[in-house]
Order: sequence, then C-alpha cells, then structure tokens
Amino acid sequence: MLLNQFLFLSAILFCIGVYGVIARKNAVLVLMSIELILNSVNINLLAFAMRNGNADGHTFALYVIAVAAAEVGVGLAMVLLMYRNRRSIALDELSEMRG
Repeated sequence: MLLNQFLFLSAILFCIGVYGVIARKNAVLVLMSIELILNSVNINLLAFAMRNGNADGHTFALYVIAVAAAEVGVGLAMVLLMYRNRRSIALDELSEMRG
C-alpha cells in the first residue's frame, strides 16, 4: 500500500477522534476518542518507519501504546469515581467541582 493511503486513514481517524473529544458529553466516549487519536499517531509512526526503513517508529509506537494503556487505567478510575459520587458520567456536571 502507498504511504498516502496510510496518511489518509490516519487523518480520518484523527479527525473523528477530535470531533469525539469536542462534541461528546459522555466521559467514556471521550476516552474512546482519545484512543482513536493515539491510534492515528501510531499509524503515522509505523507508516513513516516502513517508508524510511528504520525501527525508530516502531519503538515510539510501543511507547504510545504504553501511554494509552496508562491513560485508560487512570481515565476509567476517574470515571468510576465520578459515577460513584454523582451517579452520572456526563462531563457537563464536572463544572461543579466541590469536595
């Protein structure tokens, strides 16, 4: 496949992810949109690594996967804490942060 096809796929995933972060009010859907953005970054890294013939892109992609796994763990813990305290996972209700 051509490099352009990978870059086009990555751009589409990135745009869908940004739209999901901006437009969604549900915290779980926002986390899923962030994962889409990180996956589009991985596609870019791997496409350019294959184009240049080196392994640097693969190494950085592994780091991005590790960061995404940590983000999911921390993000879901925050969502569960928010649901336990407020009985809702709507992000609009987070503007009233009181201890």
